[in-house]
Amino acid sequence: MNKSDEIRPFIALNIAVLTISDTRIFENDKSGTVLSSRLGTAGHILADRAIVKDDVNEIRTKVQEWIKNHHIDVILTTGGTGFTGRDVTPEAVEPLFEKRMDGFSAVFHAISYGKIGTSTLQSRATAGLAGAQSGTPTFIFCLPGSPGACKDAWDGILSMQLDYRHTPCNFVEIMPRLDEDQKRK
Repeated sequence: MNKSDEIRPFIALNIAVLTISDTRIFENDKSGTVLSSRLGTAGHILADRAIVKDDVNEIRTKVQEWIKNHHIDVILTTGGTGFTGRDVTPEAVEPLFEKRMDGFSAVFHAISYGKIGTSTLQSRATAGLAGAQSGTPTFIFCLPGSPGACKDAWDGILSMQLDYRHTPCNFVEIMPRLDEDQKRK
């Protein structure tokens, strides 16, 4: 099912990591560190890393800034995907999506169910594509704030879909065509 075509070259992506939390700082941001470490180990480039409060405007402002940056291909957020009053990441980010990636949530929950059972229902993990209409197509993946969930998402989905060598298909190979509708105008 998951295969790697070693004839294809690895293509490093520029990935930004955003932690959403009212209490975290870089020194205790385990989830942001997990994602940064894993993407670096895979050969990708940590383009930027930040922490913002659980606030719709702060989250949306930072994500929009990164979408506009031609040097960022992927944004990974961690935190704020639960159901408490301060969990507002989907509300902040989903309006920016030009195309939703419903399959990401489904696969993430399938993996998570195998690890934590029905507790996976407490996550509103989401993903989509933004910026294609403005010429800066950016994949965005919003993950829960636990290090375990970040490991599961990276190891079970993102490490493969963000690797050009992954077959039968991956996000890297379609990146040059994400804004093709804008090029026709």
